[in-house]
Amino acid sequence: MAVAKGEKVFDFTESSEASKWMVVNDGVMGGISRSRMIIDDGVAHFLGYLSLENNGGFASVRRLIPDMSDSRSDTVTLRVKGDGRPYQLRIRTDRAWDGVSYRALFDTNDGEWLDITLKASDFSPVFRGRPVRNVPELRFQDTKQLGFLLADKRTGEFHLEVSQLSFR
Repeated sequence: MAVAKGEKVFDFTESSEASKWMVVNDGVMGGISRSRMIIDDGVAHFLGYLSLENNGGFASVRRLIPDMSDSRSDTVTLRVKGDGRPYQLRIRTDRAWDGVSYRALFDTNDGEWLDITLKASDFSPVFRGRPVRNVPELRFQDTKQLGFLLADKRTGEFHLEVSQLSFR
């Protein structure tokens, strides 16, 4: 299945969508943060607990996405309701578990729905949170994985709701 410009990438009306998201938390390096993705009433909920113990400090979910090669999108749009914490939208241009990803930061207001529009130039390449040089600029049509990450160095519960995500 290919994604056309302006089309929603995920169908948050299907509860089975939650099982397609993979959790990748700081446990991969000894941390104890936890997260999950649930779908409820047409909204995706990325939620959990961020811990800084044991060199931890990040929680994330990611998912393989449909083929974007025919898309000529120049923005990605999100409709989110957060908890006042800053989140990251992460894009990967390969299907590998580890490697370079492109991140864009976005702020949330506690309990308020926001429409976020991001251009490819809003994303910067990183590897394990550190900037990377000498990689191609992000082109949305190369997207293979997409995810959300929290790493704000603040211990506690978190909750990001996403009602829409589309490339335009």
